[in-house]
Amino acid sequence: MTTTSRSTNNPSIDRGDWLRALRRTSRERYDTLFSATYDADDPPMDAAHERFVADVVASAPLGGCVLDAPCGTGKYFAMIIAAGRTVIGCDHSAGMLARAAAKHPDVALQRLTLQGLNHLSTVDAAICVDAMEDVPPEDWPLVLANFHRALRPGGHLYLSVEMTDEHWLHEAYTTARDQGLPVVPNEDITRGDSYHYYPPLPQVRDWLTGGGFTIIEQAHSDGAHPSYSYQHFHVRT
Repeated sequence: MTTTSRSTNNPSIDRGDWLRALRRTSRERYDTLFSATYDADDPPMDAAHERFVADVVASAPLGGCVLDAPCGTGKYFAMIIAAGRTVIGCDHSAGMLARAAAKHPDVALQRLTLQGLNHLSTVDAAICVDAMEDVPPEDWPLVLANFHRALRPGGHLYLSVEMTDEHWLHEAYTTARDQGLPVVPNEDITRGDSYHYYPPLPQVRDWLTGGGFTIIEQAHSDGAHPSYSYQHFHVRT
């Protein structure tokens, strides 16, 4: 997908600046508001998420290291540790990491965005759950390259991709364009004033294979609310 750095209907708004501002706002909200209530509000792990996490964790050798990025408050830490693997957790929010550290003080944590994972040491497997909807299209190749770089050769990655109603997306896109915002198709900023991007699945597959990943398994599951669902990808380098 090709995007431009400026909106065609309001060239005074730079898209890069706009996206960076949205990311800052998101981080601040997680630091000051969402981290305090996240565990109470977060839906319990569903069967599809649990199975894909378990399969990717099992791909790592016993005692091996699994990257959880973004890790939030450490929802999957206990599952990874119980399977006999170690875990590194990364998140952009200091508030979320503080919650994770309180529950799992022995887990190594780093404050990093998905776009900034290039500083990590090699890991045996990785999971990225409920997060790629926050990544704009121009950053998808970068984020996938960061995961590919972090994984050992043959390492496995679980990636969940949120999906939503196409009519809703069209309405959200039209509304944002009418407001002069530099959106591209499949972006939505109408839900809680948060940024979401829902790429078409053929585009996701192209990004994955173009980024050096082999797709092992895909599956679909419903979300906790009828407004969204998930496509699950188990891939390896």
